[in-house]
Amino acid sequence: MPSFEGVFIPVTTPFAGDDVAPVRLAENLQKWNATPLAGYVVLGSTGEFPMLNEAERDRLLVAAREAIPRDRRFLAGTGTHSTLNTIRQTKRAAALGADAALVITPHYFTKALAPAAAQVRHYLAVADASPIPIMLYNFPLNTGINLDAETVAKIAIHPNVCGIKDSSGNIPQAAQIIDQTPKTFYVLVGAASALLPSLAIGAAGGVLALGLIAAGEFCGVYALAKGGRWDEAREIARRMTVAERGIGGRYGIGGLKAALDLQGFFGGPCRAPLGTPDGDTIEDIKEVLATAGLL
Repeated sequence: MPSFEGVFIPVTTPFAGDDVAPVRLAENLQKWNATPLAGYVVLGSTGEFPMLNEAERDRLLVAAREAIPRDRRFLAGTGTHSTLNTIRQTKRAAALGADAALVITPHYFTKALAPAAAQVRHYLAVADASPIPIMLYNFPLNTGINLDAETVAKIAIHPNVCGIKDSSGNIPQAAQIIDQTPKTFYVLVGAASALLPSLAIGAAGGVLALGLIAAGEFCGVYALAKGGRWDEAREIARRMTVAERGIGGRYGIGGLKAALDLQGFFGGPCRAPLGTPDGDTIEDIKEVLATAGLL
């Protein structure tokens, strides 16, 4: 089982008109490769995966595989609302070179899928069929379903389940998951503000959307914490809260894309119906970046 420790970023999907722009994705990845990131998530929530068809997903995965160095982990979002399609997407991602699959909880039929037994059944079936390790993806704000520690522990015993991206923001729950799962099970938090406290209780790292615009800073937080230099790590993390509240928290994916444009990456528009900032919003994002020392 490969290691999944450190700071990962869930990359945005660049669009050119009504089409995806894989070349722009590759250019962004080349710039992020200059930082000590542990790896990337392609086709995650920040990548607007629900808005993409299968052909578009394939093109993005191919471009990502070519641009991501082999010493960085490449996770592909493959979760769908059905077990069968999730397995198909996972096998396709494996064939295109992904190191692991990030699998969101199926949730459209929320009442039927909320019980732990349904989630356990789904994830174990995907793990059985997958040629690459799978990572659980808990995002209750978007799915309406929370994978609690007891449920995660039941799934984590499968040898092909490598960890969880927990975007609940619930630190006590993360602590329980760490305590109740094998040492080889990697707990990655999905909120920038949760990175530092989660490292203190044994988390492996984070998959951080804010890391798109502050990769070096969050890699620094991780390295300082691992080195026991907690005061220095806290100072960087404190400065990043300005950007977390003022960009991601206020403007979402569109805000992050606008910030990337301001930093010299390609952010571009979101795919409708998600909104794309303009005018005064851009100026506000620019001011937040400057205040946080990211511009």
